[in-house]
Amino acid sequence: MGALNILLMVLSSYRISKILIIPNQCLGLWPKNNDLYKLDLYTLYASVAALVILVGHNSCALINIFYVYNDLQALAKIVFVATTNLQATFKMYTFVRNIKTFKQLLAALNSDLFRPKTSQQFEIVKATLRTWRKAYAWFLTILCVIISMWSITPFLTGGVHNYQLPFDAWYPVEIKVSPNYELLYFYQLLCIWPISVGNIHVDSLFLAVMMYVKVQCEILCEELRTLKDNANFNTELINCVKHHKAILRFAQESNTFFSVIALGQMATSTSVLALTMFQLSFVNPASGEGLGHILYITGISTQMHLYCWFGNTVEVKVSTLSSQIISALYESEWINQPPPVKKNLLILSIRCQRPIRMTAIGLFILSLETFIRILRSAWSYYAVLSSVNND
Repeated sequence: MGALNILLMVLSSYRISKILIIPNQCLGLWPKNNDLYKLDLYTLYASVAALVILVGHNSCALINIFYVYNDLQALAKIVFVATTNLQATFKMYTFVRNIKTFKQLLAALNSDLFRPKTSQQFEIVKATLRTWRKAYAWFLTILCVIISMWSITPFLTGGVHNYQLPFDAWYPVEIKVSPNYELLYFYQLLCIWPISVGNIHVDSLFLAVMMYVKVQCEILCEELRTLKDNANFNTELINCVKHHKAILRFAQESNTFFSVIALGQMATSTSVLALTMFQLSFVNPASGEGLGHILYITGISTQMHLYCWFGNTVEVKVSTLSSQIISALYESEWINQPPPVKKNLLILSIRCQRPIRMTAIGLFILSLETFIRILRSAWSYYAVLSSVNND
């Protein structure tokens, strides 16, 4: 059984495979039967969904900017939502555009090198998956609460009596008449939920990839630690070297695939946090609208923290991999091995000093330090907005 099958079996036991794949299929982001997009009904469905939900909703929000650009508060209210939706749209477009590459990454997992071989290695996978599952559940809960609050804000604030929609936007029809108001209200909800769900599931796939790199580093240490003094010592050592090279290759290809997505997320999160705090300064934090802003700040901060925390975990694990491998090699039965084998051990220990870092196209590293810098930058931008508004 390949590593992918084993991984999917573990995922299935936690109902994670269905959580990730089925929503993406429903949104048109995952062609069924592992095929790429082709001329069929599913591609037609994905195209219509993208046109109606992504293009239509974002276009109406952007056009409305031209009607309120003189009002900084109203402009900020539109821009912070439009920026988030555009970023999510860009993220899903990038994922779909490179879906072939991502499926090649999944195929790379189906090899003997990535296969857990012992119960200890299998437990390493399960333990890391539990951590990922908790992070996913927390993020999904916050997302559902935020979108729910946005959906009912006009009812909480009484704006529904004035034909207020959940999001300010321009439409080519009169809004303040029935049934146009009800239909547009439903249309906005129809758009914001798929955009948000697609956003979180692309993020979750990226986090799962970073988690898998970390798991493979731990499995490699376990394999080295259990090398036995027998005729197969050198063969098993060579397999460990191949395993390490495969981990480096998988991490590099994964980073290439997701780095543009990570860059877009980092670039927009700073401005969105600043704009949301700016909006919060105009409302009562205890009101429905204020609570929605607080939850949104929490959601964006959680999203950034998960990116940076998982990236930091990979970096820390790999940065300590060299010392761990040296310890693992020392614990193996290497003393009686011939000089050529000892030379291979030395080369491997030196090779493991090469860092594996998840980056945003090489501009900055996904780490907790980057997360702190994002929060500081967001607060600085908020201070500038407040100063301009007061002037």
